[in-house]
Amino acid sequence: MNTRRLRIATIIILVVDVAYIAWGGMAAAMPEGLLGPGGKGILPAAYDGYTGGSWTELLRTSPLTANYLIVLYRMYGIYCAVFGVMASAIAATAFRSGARWAWWTLLVGNTVALVSAIRMDWIVNAVGPFELTEYLGLVAIWAALAMTYPFRSGAVANCCHTNVLKTV
Repeated sequence: MNTRRLRIATIIILVVDVAYIAWGGMAAAMPEGLLGPGGKGILPAAYDGYTGGSWTELLRTSPLTANYLIVLYRMYGIYCAVFGVMASAIAATAFRSGARWAWWTLLVGNTVALVSAIRMDWIVNAVGPFELTEYLGLVAIWAALAMTYPFRSGAVANCCHTNVLKTV
């Protein structure tokens, strides 16, 4: 396996997954203040977009319901941050050493995580410039993994079989 390509791919994957940690941490810490479409916080923008109602009105008329939604969004942020930590750890260790299982784990994990986030944005009608970074992240992950695809001729012997035993 080309170590230069593997190094570049590792950096690209880490940039995307560390950004996932940062976004998840911000969503957990301040779901109403995290910038979303139209300059609103992502949670108010998502609520307004999904219900056609007003987040401000919900806070006024049903504060317990609004607080429950804040707790749910904080948990979503925590899950995003935890995913980013796990994916970063895999990228920095097993993937960087060429383990085939890490390649597949990063492909499936990042694809599911980013496509889920993209889909949620569409469902709640809250797509803005910041949300478009999810698309960029997905393309970056796929490009990085395409650069290191472990099944090209000769790549399996050089990259994966021996390292799988070392990292498992």
